[in-house]
Amino acid sequence: MVHIPTWKRLVVLITVIFGVLFSMATFMDDKDVDSLPEWLQGQVSLGLDLQGGSHLLLEVDVQSALRDQASFMADDARKILRKKRLKFSNMRVEDLVVRFKLDKLSDRQAVYKALGQQGRDMAFDEQTSEFSMTYSDAEIAAKKKLLIQQSREVVERRINALGTREPNIQTQGTDRIIVQLPGVSDPAAVKDILGKTAKLTFQMVHNQYPTLASSGGRVLPGTLAIPEDPSQIRGDRKPVTYLVKKQILLTGESLSNAQPGFSENNAPVVTMRFDTVGARKFGEITKQYTHHQLAMVLDGKVISAPNLNEPILGGNVQISGNFTVAETSSLSLLLRSGSLPAPLNVIEERTVGPDLGADSIAAGEDATKVAVILVFIFMLVAYSLFGLFANVALTFNLVFLVSALALTGSTLTLPGIAGIALTLGMAVDANVLILERIKEELRAGTKLIQAIDSGSKRAMATIIDSNITTLIGGLALVFFGSGPVKGFGVTLCMGIVISMFTAITLTRILAVSWFKWAKPKVLPI
Repeated sequence: MVHIPTWKRLVVLITVIFGVLFSMATFMDDKDVDSLPEWLQGQVSLGLDLQGGSHLLLEVDVQSALRDQASFMADDARKILRKKRLKFSNMRVEDLVVRFKLDKLSDRQAVYKALGQQGRDMAFDEQTSEFSMTYSDAEIAAKKKLLIQQSREVVERRINALGTREPNIQTQGTDRIIVQLPGVSDPAAVKDILGKTAKLTFQMVHNQYPTLASSGGRVLPGTLAIPEDPSQIRGDRKPVTYLVKKQILLTGESLSNAQPGFSENNAPVVTMRFDTVGARKFGEITKQYTHHQLAMVLDGKVISAPNLNEPILGGNVQISGNFTVAETSSLSLLLRSGSLPAPLNVIEERTVGPDLGADSIAAGEDATKVAVILVFIFMLVAYSLFGLFANVALTFNLVFLVSALALTGSTLTLPGIAGIALTLGMAVDANVLILERIKEELRAGTKLIQAIDSGSKRAMATIIDSNITTLIGGLALVFFGSGPVKGFGVTLCMGIVISMFTAITLTRILAVSWFKWAKPKVLPI
C-alpha cells in the first residue's frame, strides 16, 4: 500500500489554502479588497499595455554634462597653476578641451608635472604657446556610461517618490531612458518633475552690489547674473537679478533629507538636513559670511537669498519664500531624490488609453478560458476520472500562479498572459506523462495501487528534464530581457515551478486518497 506521510498532506493542504487566500484580492473589486486584512490585499499589477498609462522616451543631454565637467577640470587646473605660481592667461573651454596660454615657455615642464597628476591628455603648441588638456576617449566613454546610469537612478527615485505603482524604467541605446507609467493618464506633472535637473548650489551674493540693478547693469568680475525664480514672485513685484559670486561653496549632493513644512508664522517652507560633512561645511560658511547674503541657486535660478544673521551649526536649513504647499512638496521631492547629472529632454510621449488595455485583458481572458475548457474536455475524454484529478490540479495551478504574481509584486503584461496560457499547457503535459506511464504499468500487469505509484515515480525524470530545459530558457528571458519579454519570462518560470508542484504532489495525493476510499477493482483511466 502506498503511504503518503501526514506532514506532506498538511503541507499541500496549507499551500492550497494560502494560495486561494492570496489570489482572492486579484479577482475582487477595490471596495471589497479594502475590507480584507492588509496582508491579503496584494493584487496582480497590470502593465502599461493592459491598464493604460503614459510612455515617455527621455534623452540625456550628455554633451551638456561633459561641458560642465570640462569647466570643473579648468577650475581645478586654474587652482593648481596658481598654487604652483605658474603664470598663464586666457584659460577657456572649447569643445571639451581646456586651453590656456603659458606666459613663460621655461615653465612648460613644470606645467606638465603639475597638471599631469590629473591624468588628462595634454599637448603643447609651439607656435601659439598654448596648452590643451582634455579627457581621453576611454574616459569620455566611461563618463557617458556613468551619466546614463546616474540619470536612470535619479529618474527612478523621483518616479517612486510620486507613488506610481509598478513603473518600468530602462535605458535604451547610449543616451536614452524609457519610462512607462501604468495608470498615469496625464504625464504633464511627471514631465515637470523629470525635466528639472534639481542642481542645487550655495553661492554668496556680492556684498556691495547684490543685484544687477544696483551695479548699473554691469556684471562685475568674478560674478554671475542669476535671475530670481519666477515662482517666488507674488503680486506686482518685478523679478530681481542677483549678482552671485562664481565660487560654489556647497552643493545639494551633501543633503541627506528634504521635507516640506511650515514656519513659525505658518508659511510653507522646505526644511533641509545636511549630512555630517555638509553640516560642517555649511557651519563654516555661515561663520565666515555672517551678515552676508547667501544665494540658494536651483537649476540656474535663485530660489532664496536670505541674510545670514548668525552661524547655522546644526546642519538644518530652512528655505523660505513665497512658496505654495504644492511647490514645497515638489521642491522637497526633487532635492530628496538628488540632482540629475545631465538635463533630460522628452523626445517622445505616448498615452495608452484604458480602453485598449481593457480589450487586451478581455482577449487574454477569452483565450485563457478557451484553452482551459478545451484542455479540461480533452483530459476528461482521454483519462476519465484521472483526467478530472488532473483538471483539479490545473485549476489550482492557475490559482497559485495568480498568488505568486500578487505576492512578488510582478507586473502582468499582455505577453505575460501568453506565458500563463503556455504554462497551463506545460502543467497538462506533466500530468499526461504520469497518466500514460500508469497505463503502461497496468498493461504490464502491475497491481492497481502500485501502478499509480510506479507511474508517478518513473515519469518524474522525464518531467524534470522537460521542465528544467524550458525553465532555463525562461530564466534567460528574465535576466537578459526587458519590458514585455521579461514579463513573459517571469510568468513562464513561475508557472513551470508551480506546475511541477501540482503535477507531482497534488495529483498524486488526489489519486491515492480516492483509491484508498473507493477501493476500485479497475482504474478508470
